[in-house]
Amino acid sequence: MTIIIISLLLLASLLPYQTFTAQVNVGIVNGTEARAHSRPYMVSIQKFGGNICGGSLISDQFVLTAAHCWNGEILTVVVGAHDLSDIKSSVRIGVMSYIPHPNYIGLPRPIRNDIMLLKLAKNVELNNNVRLIPLPNEGEDVAADTACSVAGWGRLATHGHGSNVLMEADTTTVNPAECERKWGSKFFLTSQMICAHGAGGSCRGDSGGPLVCGGTAVGVTSYGSPSQCNSPMTPNVYTKISAYSQWIRNEIGNVK
Repeated sequence: MTIIIISLLLLASLLPYQTFTAQVNVGIVNGTEARAHSRPYMVSIQKFGGNICGGSLISDQFVLTAAHCWNGEILTVVVGAHDLSDIKSSVRIGVMSYIPHPNYIGLPRPIRNDIMLLKLAKNVELNNNVRLIPLPNEGEDVAADTACSVAGWGRLATHGHGSNVLMEADTTTVNPAECERKWGSKFFLTSQMICAHGAGGSCRGDSGGPLVCGGTAVGVTSYGSPSQCNSPMTPNVYTKISAYSQWIRNEIGNVK
């Protein structure tokens, strides 16, 4: 029972802070400031004017993020941003439709299918500061020890504050068997999850942002340890985008 309780607490680590006290939506720890607009696909998902999650712009009308970032409230999306305090350099857009995966399961049960699409209220104008990021092919896997990166406006330390400027960190994918050993098979599913670790990594406020490998968004930031952001004992977990390629294509084509 103790192991189960601890594991559930760990799973809460990347959920939005407005709903849970555990670490879910934090910024990048041990990272560096990204070069301004070097990640033009990054979006800030906000509630009441504050960043709660990240996301990826995958079409001129759709953002890919984590399902746990939405609890029925009204969200807005900010595109083209680097410094969130500089409102003149970005565009704020409302959300027309919230499309969490139909089989999404959140806390207190083990998280499953933690992926969501946001249909924006208007099409985004693409430019040098606002661009799309490609997605992997259906069923495509990322090999262990692949060099990747994460970015976000979340906390800079486990118990610290979020960042106004976009932060980034290099990270490396971990062998799925090792991820399963560290998290337990009840919580980590190789078929729909990837885990990664590096000197820096995601923290509270970074949920929904992409795990980028070779210029492709291969994962959606989902959960990690609530006691230590970027813990080596329980590497950060990302929803495997390639397992949901068909669902993404269907929804983008079906939503009017």
